[in-house]
Amino acid sequence: MSVITAAEAMLADLEVETVRTDATQSFVKQETILVSITTSDELTGTGYAYTIGTGGPAVLSLLRESLLPLLIGEDARNVEWLWRKLHDTTHATTVGAITALALAAVDTALWDLRCLAAGQPLWRLAGGYRQAVPLYDTEGGWLHLDTDELVRGALTSQAARWHGVKIKVGKPAITEDVARLQAVRDAVGPEFPIMVDANQSMTSAEAVRRAAAYEPVGLGWFEEPLPADDVGGHARLAAATSIPVAVGESLYSIGQFRDYLQREAAHVIQVDVARIGGITPWLKVAHLAEAHNVAVCPHFLMELHVSLVAAVPNGRYVEHIPQLRAVTTEEITIADGLAYAPERPGLGIAWDWDALDDRRVG
Repeated sequence: MSVITAAEAMLADLEVETVRTDATQSFVKQETILVSITTSDELTGTGYAYTIGTGGPAVLSLLRESLLPLLIGEDARNVEWLWRKLHDTTHATTVGAITALALAAVDTALWDLRCLAAGQPLWRLAGGYRQAVPLYDTEGGWLHLDTDELVRGALTSQAARWHGVKIKVGKPAITEDVARLQAVRDAVGPEFPIMVDANQSMTSAEAVRRAAAYEPVGLGWFEEPLPADDVGGHARLAAATSIPVAVGESLYSIGQFRDYLQREAAHVIQVDVARIGGITPWLKVAHLAEAHNVAVCPHFLMELHVSLVAAVPNGRYVEHIPQLRAVTTEEITIADGLAYAPERPGLGIAWDWDALDDRRVG
């Protein structure tokens, strides 16, 4: 047996690497919740989750007071059972962000242990489809950037042979959005993928109107145009536009993804391993999407998602938003437009514990 003998959680605040703005919010800081689980065979697995500025202490409290004590004495190999045990214990607070983030920190630590015990990297143990996956950039597309900056960022990504860029939309006037997008299209040519993200800022009618205005630009997808709980609105938009609709970063259960897929309200699934509750449910969503012939292009967390996208056959892209460089000793490998999943056993994230301790709060 691999009995859990200790489970600890900590919270570290990471500074944002660059100014990041969209139509509804700014990325204030990354509250990083880490869980370390130690077993009787002297292995320690580390998992994590995050917020973009608020809620971290609530996740930490839930872990320390309610969830981590339930792990002691359990067999760490029973990942599915442990996820369900903790989920059912928090039944009154699911489906929700705080509980999902807490579950994710535990589940990713358990998967780290599983991979360490097997001597295998995550991308192979979770499926092993291929090691290298296409990369697209979001860092050069934030809403506060002017048109010249958007163009420069897109040309830089294109020169690096990356597989596209994402640009934030939601300016007060449609004409401003279109002018920014068209300037980038004119610069990169007709073949280079451009995606857009509205960050849930629009009404159903406005999303349909803007999609019609964006269509001549030739977009790869229209991301989160409406509030995430408006499945019907997304379905109407999907039926009204030729632009693929992308959703998922703000969904917190497998059932929510099922509803989107059954209603043909999403053409791209952007499941976030932290917000869905860990690797265990992430893989279920990815396989559900595969059954509907839909691609998975997860949100953020590129250091972890690179391995998960590599694990499944319908993983299309990894989103380039680096955010762990201040607290890790290695970066993911990027070459010729591809991100390479780490080959070392475990999640493949080389944590810098001194740097994390310097940023510890709570």
